[in-house]
Amino acid sequence: MARIKAGLDKKLYLGNLHAERDWGYAPEYVEAMWLMLQQNTPDDYVIATGESHSVEEFVEEAFSHVKLNWKRYVEIDPCYFRPTEVHKLCGDASKARRVLGWKPRVRFKELVRLMVDADIQGLHRELHPSRKALAKSSIHE
Repeated sequence: MARIKAGLDKKLYLGNLHAERDWGYAPEYVEAMWLMLQQNTPDDYVIATGESHSVEEFVEEAFSHVKLNWKRYVEIDPCYFRPTEVHKLCGDASKARRVLGWKPRVRFKELVRLMVDADIQGLHRELHPSRKALAKSSIHE
């Protein structure tokens, strides 16, 4: 999407847009790992948001963040379909919440925006290595 916004690509090819996933913010998951390591007794925990969103919702939110209509740019390519697709994945982190005091803070829409902004910044650094990164205020122009 960042390459499309920059005019470098015309299409994004994806597989199953209806697959639902529990999208979480990696730094928070690392925090949960650290909390696990602080426990006196090793144990198993599920780290998840407890919310499930489709790939289509993710794509729609990402393109909307940069004011593009995703339907103009996304094409379905069967080669990206997984032969053993699990339609819906959603975790239950109630044990992590109860024992570790951990809970996710970054919600889905904010996560998508963080990822889009990071991709745009990364592309800018790749295309303009000698320039400073774009100011956050100019990302969406």
